[in-house]
Amino acid sequence: MIIRKMFKFENAHIVRNCSTQRCRASLHGHSYRVELLFESNFLDHGQMVYDFGLMKQNMKEIIDSFDHAVTLWCDDDAAYLEAMMRHSERYVILPVSPSAEQFSRVFFVLIDALMHLTTCVNGEKEVTLHSVIVHETATGYAQAFRDDAYSEVMGIIDFEQITFSKAIQKDWNDPNLFEKIKAKKEFVNPKKV
Repeated sequence: MIIRKMFKFENAHIVRNCSTQRCRASLHGHSYRVELLFESNFLDHGQMVYDFGLMKQNMKEIIDSFDHAVTLWCDDDAAYLEAMMRHSERYVILPVSPSAEQFSRVFFVLIDALMHLTTCVNGEKEVTLHSVIVHETATGYAQAFRDDAYSEVMGIIDFEQITFSKAIQKDWNDPNLFEKIKAKKEFVNPKKV
């Protein structure tokens, strides 16, 4: 069975090297919707795959980190990066360009690692992240599956190259949230999980 939970955030970016002039040359924003799809062949004691309430904790917090922020690609022009970080309190730096495709991959690896931090207490069994859908517009979205998220061909998502601004980290209930995610990722075998 597959269940989904949707989250929303507002974000600005530039997608360098894309086909559309406006997207590659001008800072612009979107009202993103992110769908997390989980699957299991089992139900817990409440006859659910995974309680939606569990997702309101750290998963919501990580996705909300991108809300009212600018997302930057670490390989962009140094002067642009410096200006954005100087003039925006909320920013995220990624090792990949912030396209819908890459957002879906980034959210997949972040949420996948978070799943390994979650303690199941109600008989949840073999719950895995099936895929992540990132809606950039009302008519366009990207969906990443496990093989996409961990694909070297599409770009390695190295957690050491992800930076959340201090203003974002200050909003987290657990100031060590990302450090815990990074520590857990080491133990995730993407081919077997």
